[in-house]
Amino acid sequence: MIGDVTEPKECRRKEPMDLFRSGQVVKICAPMVRYSKLAFRTLVRKYSCDLCYTPMIVAADFVRSAKARDSEFTTNKVGDHPLIVQFAAKEAQVLCDAARIVCPFADGIDLNCGCPQRWATAEGYGACLINKPELVKDMVRHVRNQINNPKFSVSIKIRIHEDLKRTVDLCQKAEAAGVSWITVHGRSIEERHQPVHYDAIKTIKQSMCIPIVANGDIKTLKDAENVHQLTEADGIMVARGLLANPAMFAGYEETPFKCIQDWVDIALEHGTPFTCFHHHLMYMMERITSKQEKKVFNVLSSTSAVLDYLNDHYGV
Repeated sequence: MIGDVTEPKECRRKEPMDLFRSGQVVKICAPMVRYSKLAFRTLVRKYSCDLCYTPMIVAADFVRSAKARDSEFTTNKVGDHPLIVQFAAKEAQVLCDAARIVCPFADGIDLNCGCPQRWATAEGYGACLINKPELVKDMVRHVRNQINNPKFSVSIKIRIHEDLKRTVDLCQKAEAAGVSWITVHGRSIEERHQPVHYDAIKTIKQSMCIPIVANGDIKTLKDAENVHQLTEADGIMVARGLLANPAMFAGYEETPFKCIQDWVDIALEHGTPFTCFHHHLMYMMERITSKQEKKVFNVLSSTSAVLDYLNDHYGV
């Protein structure tokens, strides 16, 4: 079983690879633009999420600009672990420099080889890297050689090729370079809403000695369990499913009101900007509010208005 319907466990400091060695399926919050920031990571960790990623950060900007570092990467010493910082990069030394900056504050870095957005691939980032296995191998090896902490993980997140042999070759090259684990989104670059190729993830898993994480269209705990059965993956990474229900990994079928209260408390404590605060609540309440309630709630325009609404309607 992936879930735990008992009391949500407290976050204990663990190295990422310790999680994979535990024999349990590792439950992971995906890197999500705008959303997988510190406040949301704090929330999902209260509800049985084992490992969290930051949103994707462009390594070159991060290395060059103190302003970019301050705005893109926020963490804390207390509970934000294990933490993986995901970078978009296309040059080995730039990725190494970015990894060196975050190494004291995070538990590993991840190289994004899966983002299919045009701006990313046009810049040489993201999913286009799956067609450059030697470059990926070089980047992984450079980080491995230049970061002195042997417990600091170096992972990659990929999409698959139409010809799966090419994907297996990419993964084996990355493994030879010292990659810690590989997350596989089971779609090609061209595929958006087509069914996920879980059989491809299983083939990759059977071809590798390192952990493999399955990603793609996992909306519920039942989905997570099914995907684990289908792929034999060592971990399950979830994006939108956790946005809709941050308590998903703890066994809740829909967002409990306690989780909504927790989000309000955490977001206010972290000074979360209103738009982000509100959008997360819109996602969380999607399944538990009527169409009419959504019409009212979704157009609220201030934190105080949202707090009043939650108090009046739900006692939150």
